[in-house]
Amino acid sequence: MRTTRSQGVGALLLVMSSTPALATTAVDWDQVANIKEAAVRLGNVQRKQGATKAFEFIIACYKTHGMATKYTRFFEGCIAQDYIHTQTLATIYSRMPPAALKKARAPSPQVLAQAMGQRVTGAFSKYDVTPAEASAFKKLVDKHGFTPFAEIVFPKAKRNKGGAPGGAMPEEAAPPNDSNGNEQKKDSP
Repeated sequence: MRTTRSQGVGALLLVMSSTPALATTAVDWDQVANIKEAAVRLGNVQRKQGATKAFEFIIACYKTHGMATKYTRFFEGCIAQDYIHTQTLATIYSRMPPAALKKARAPSPQVLAQAMGQRVTGAFSKYDVTPAEASAFKKLVDKHGFTPFAEIVFPKAKRNKGGAPGGAMPEEAAPPNDSNGNEQKKDSP
């Protein structure tokens, strides 16, 4: 069974809707610019040092900026990076046969999404970010975060024309796998 990027997004929305609705978080920065900057920082780490180092970078980001007494643009950048990184890996891993994931000792897309959901839930709840704010932020990351990241990490990849949010990899880009993990050819239209 293939896991799609939309299933990972669904898991994140579920997490965001379970975030406590206490107070409105004061955001006095340009969130779009912040998301793009965070995506570029993450893309540079991923490109130069690989996915594992990018993940370590995100965890260090949470630890460092999570010590603040209020929600900051830096901490918000950690959340954007976590979401971009996890969704990208989940998309890639969903296209791999289960045997290949096991051989590579890589987590399933579901495990990735669940772990990210726990981190993001904790991050948003720590600073009383409402579900509506979290959902609006997710939409901004979808729209503005994936393209800058992908342009750095996958510079030669074809760009999506109006397809998936923010230029993220379209579902149609990879042929589905059969039950043995072999790619199947798509029918021509």
